[in-house]
This record gives sequence, C-alpha cells and structure tokens, in this order.
Amino acid sequence: MIVISDSAAGRIKDMIAEEETPGMFLRLGVNPGGCSGFSYSMGLDDEESEEDVYLDVQGIKVVIAKESMRYLNGLEIDFEEHGMSGGFTINNPNAIASCGCGQSFKMRNEEGRPEVCD
Repeated sequence: MIVISDSAAGRIKDMIAEEETPGMFLRLGVNPGGCSGFSYSMGLDDEESEEDVYLDVQGIKVVIAKESMRYLNGLEIDFEEHGMSGGFTINNPNAIASCGCGQSFKMRNEEGRPEVCD
C-alpha cells in the first residue's frame, strides 16, 4: 500500500494535467545506487509493462515494477511548500537509514550499491 497526502496528490494531478498526454500515470521505483545503497525513482509515464503492479491512490493511477514493491510497501509521499519552492518528501517505513537529501535509503538485509553523493 502507498499513501499519498492531499497536497502531494493535488500536485501530481496538476503535473499530469499539464502533460496533456492521454493515459499518463505516476511511476514509482527503486534503483540500486545513491549514497545509502538504493535510490527512489518517481516520475510521470505513459508506458506500461507486464511486470507492473497497478494501484489507485487518491484517484491517481500509480504504477510500480513488481521487483520494487518489497521496497515501497507502506511508502508515504507528501508535498511541502517552502517559500517560493517546494518538493516531494518520501517516508519509507522499510528503510533503516536514509541520506541527508532523502533520495537514497538503506535496507536491513540488502546493501544495494552505495555511491558517493555529489
């Protein structure tokens, strides 16, 4: 299960509408790398695969590759405004540690591929 806050859902829906591409959805994933071993991927997409899992969260079609599900179950996505800027934040209950930028995390029983942060 993935949780998307009201503010994040509003921002994602706005981004999808701005694309003006039929069938656009939010794709979430995990890749080896980042300073803690694994890094998140989050973006809009319109191409699907047989290896995808589909969720409806807050009226948003969310697509996740099956191999990423074990890392993302329980994930919470929020969007926070800070003055003239803002950004998405991720809270992952499966992570035992994350880097300062919040884009990379470490799992208890998997090392991933830690890299030096830029």
